[in-house]
Amino acid sequence: MNRAVRRKERMSTMEFRTLLESKVAEQFQSQRVGYLLGAGSSCLNGNGYPLAFELWDKIKDYISDAAKRDEIQAKLDLPGTKGLEHALDLLDGGGPAEGDHRHLVAKAIADLFLPLAPPLDDHVQFVRRLAAKSVPHVKVFNLNYDPLIERAAEHGKVRLYDGFAGHEHAYFDAATFEERIFRIRGTHRGRQPDETAMPLHLLKLHGSVGWYYCDSNGVRRCGFGIQIPEHTKRLMIPPQRRKADDTMTQPYQALWSAFRGALGQDQNPLHRLACIGYGFADEHVNTVIESALARTDFTVLIFTKVLSDEAWNRWSAKNNVIIVTEDRCAIKSEVGAGHPDLWKFEHLSQRI
Repeated sequence: MNRAVRRKERMSTMEFRTLLESKVAEQFQSQRVGYLLGAGSSCLNGNGYPLAFELWDKIKDYISDAAKRDEIQAKLDLPGTKGLEHALDLLDGGGPAEGDHRHLVAKAIADLFLPLAPPLDDHVQFVRRLAAKSVPHVKVFNLNYDPLIERAAEHGKVRLYDGFAGHEHAYFDAATFEERIFRIRGTHRGRQPDETAMPLHLLKLHGSVGWYYCDSNGVRRCGFGIQIPEHTKRLMIPPQRRKADDTMTQPYQALWSAFRGALGQDQNPLHRLACIGYGFADEHVNTVIESALARTDFTVLIFTKVLSDEAWNRWSAKNNVIIVTEDRCAIKSEVGAGHPDLWKFEHLSQRI
């Protein structure tokens, strides 16, 4: 019997929970911590945006093309279909142009999201606590289409860069992520630059409501509560396998390059990635994270209500991964009981 097994047998549930909370707090105090947000960070206990498994039932009535809607439903009803993402895969011909089903789903998601206005309190606390950290330009990678982080930053008066510049129809310019804000001060040593603000960096890897592509004006962003202009293409990637191909075009190319760089290719990569509300079901995301785990100075923290057995078995066995779910947890391959609160975004937003 190895040492880890003997220790687990000796450790009570309360002892394991105390150790878990201590390890998580320690990780959050590390240098160069980044954050990855999944749908669980936006659901707000049912008061926010829907989770992935709820999405089809929420959006299907927004799809006006009854024939296409029925085709999606027929694929969902097939034995072995693993949700909306898989159903859209089955309907995708694989050609260079996206199919109608994909556009219809993207529009339906936007139509559902546009009028929603969930409470911002937890997200305001989240961005304020990140902005208060001494490290510059904390990176928040977001897999969600909703504008909760942007609205929270504006409401909480927190500077945030999302790659866009402008007002009514902002334009995308990846160079904004390289910009720094300085003020020139007069000192006894002469005029010295002083970095006066360090905006958060929000990188929405799958696009967002309000993002669109215009043939004449390129990648743009309009208000989150309004429809995109006519004759433009919505830049939201519905949950399907084509994501991996679409991330090779702008703005996704720049955003994904930044994601890969932050996890290992940059001169000063992240040391920790805290994944909140992400169930590790997107393989193109998982591949980047798993590659980073080859680094001995990198740790992944997973906070989600539940992980599938497949995801649990894959990630809980790794020595540089900490997992917190409602039913089971793991501290660098040591397994213990679940935690009632620590996986919740509402809880974490008060403690990061």
